Amino acid sequence: QVQLVESGGGLVQAGGSLRLSCAASGRTFTGYVMGWFRQAPGKERDVVAVINWSTGTTYYADSVKGRFTISRDNAKNTVYLQMNSLKPEDTANYYCAAYYGYRRSWSRADEYDYWGQGTQVTVSS
Repeated sequence: QVQLVESGGGLVQAGGSLRLSCAASGRTFTGYVMGWFRQAPGKERDVVAVINWSTGTTYYADSVKGRFTISRDNAKNTVYLQMNSLKPEDTANYYCAAYYGYRRSWSRADEYDYWGQGTQVTVSS
């Protein structure tokens, strides 16, 4: 059974940085796609960044391009989200998610089979 555990959230001032971690366990993740999503109160869960574990190919939402970087450490079975130049509108609960193989869309939350419990990121102005 795949388990995903996020950490690294917190309170930061606008312009600051945070690094989120997603520790993955339960199997090897070759062939998996790993994503970071976020959800603010009253809003939908939106994709932030995605990485193909095998190829390292990445995808970013337009709102975070140039500010956020997704990466993975094969030895530690961990996916990271480095968030720089944070803005108040980045405030949300951030979730790590995963699926195996091919799906029609990397950016749809309903394509993902496994989810972590989330970590809160709050950016003050």
